[in-house]
Amino acid sequence: MNLPENLKYTKNHEWLRVEGNHAFVGITDFAQSELGEIVFVEVETIGETLAAEEAFGSVEAVKTVSELLMPVDGDIVNFNSDLEDFPEFINDDPYGKGWIIEIVVTNPAQIDELLSAESYNALVG
Repeated sequence: MNLPENLKYTKNHEWLRVEGNHAFVGITDFAQSELGEIVFVEVETIGETLAAEEAFGSVEAVKTVSELLMPVDGDIVNFNSDLEDFPEFINDDPYGKGWIIEIVVTNPAQIDELLSAESYNALVG
């Protein structure tokens, strides 16, 4: 299982890559492997401000639909529109081409409460 050290993780299997006051959010390699082939991604919260653990969208796999939860409080400013045509990017490259949303972090202190790669690995390992 691939777990980049430069990311933060949630117990709900989302990852967060911080870049200044912006951050990118996606689902972990573990999550995509458990879900199976991703066939659709829905995010209708662009422009909204959501709290940590609020649903910002969903991913649909062949056999299931799973909610996507915010890792920290933030303003959703961008959706990876490539996922409309290529939802499989989440399976193929969950930490790169498979990012789902970009947010402006509104409570940076919450970042320190997220899991490290080591802690997340212990959770799912």
